[in-house]
Amino acid sequence: MSGELLYIFISALLVNNFVLSYFLGLCPFFGVSGKIDTAVRLGAATTFVMVVASLCASFLHAFVLPYAPYLQLISYILVIASTVQFVEMFIKKISPALFRALGIFLPLITTNCAILGLVLFQTSRQYSALEGVVYAVGAGGGFTLALVLMAGIREEAELSDLPKVVRGTAMSLLIAGMISLAFMGFAGLFSGGE
Repeated sequence: MSGELLYIFISALLVNNFVLSYFLGLCPFFGVSGKIDTAVRLGAATTFVMVVASLCASFLHAFVLPYAPYLQLISYILVIASTVQFVEMFIKKISPALFRALGIFLPLITTNCAILGLVLFQTSRQYSALEGVVYAVGAGGGFTLALVLMAGIREEAELSDLPKVVRGTAMSLLIAGMISLAFMGFAGLFSGGE
């Protein structure tokens, strides 16, 4: 069992990274990845929302959706939106500076397709509650890893003497493409795949 959980975790973290392999959650990936500390904090908030959404999706899939399968998408969106509201209020109370730094990207976690993709993938793969939580932690860790990698490279690029033609959006797209290609190397990490 622990080998299967490790496989789920590593797969979500590296092999099938939501940002770099599935290309989900690109809005915060490009928008918030300017500073490492902001990227880490948004990644942590997104990971928390993913874990709560995963637990709620397991509960809904087991007890509610067998009787009303047509409510699947709307119930998942409702869970994600309410969890994000909780996280937003918590961050605003605990760290107003972080709240201002995250700006519009904090409430946009509600519409982050990586979170919705997580609960839909989890239920389609019929993960148990424990497997779903491990999957959510791995996916959140992979999301955070992608944000931090991008932020670190962008911070270094600001200090470099780059031609103006590759600064800004062009540089971000080139970096994202190279990181994505590097993560494609993890595809052969486990035999069999998902």
